[in-house]
Amino acid sequence: MLNENIKKLRKSKGLSQEELAIKLNVVRQTVSKWENGLSVPDSGMLIALADELDTSVSILLGETVMEPMTDDLKSISEKLEVINLQLAKRSRVKVKTIRWIFTSLCAFIVLVFIVLAAIQSSYLRWDYNNPEFAVAGTILHGFEFIFVRLAPLAFIASVIGIVITYKKR
Repeated sequence: MLNENIKKLRKSKGLSQEELAIKLNVVRQTVSKWENGLSVPDSGMLIALADELDTSVSILLGETVMEPMTDDLKSISEKLEVINLQLAKRSRVKVKTIRWIFTSLCAFIVLVFIVLAAIQSSYLRWDYNNPEFAVAGTILHGFEFIFVRLAPLAFIASVIGIVITYKKR
């Protein structure tokens, strides 16, 4: 809701992300992250943002409030805390997904190596006078040739990726 409100109010004022960023003394990428929901402004920046967009913080956060609240900063900080918790949860899910992809890649590489070891390049003994066997054998040999050289690099990169996703941030 916050990200949509920032974008809508910025556009209604006829400001580009760059112009708004200059007025708030931040970089354009920061405004872009706010509008895409990748981060949220802190409470002080939220107040400055509301001032630049000629609105109240409550409207930025999606509330329609008739009278001003005395604990405005407290409610803002509580809402920001909820938003930050949601962003942190989304980040954890992303890291778990990436870790699962790396683990699956490692398992796939090991499985293919086991299969290649089991067939022991038996296609090399085929009768290559038959065009179908010649094409299939050439494809299998090309795959094995490239896989055996590139798979160890991909395996090492995946293991490093798994280790990095387990590091504390």
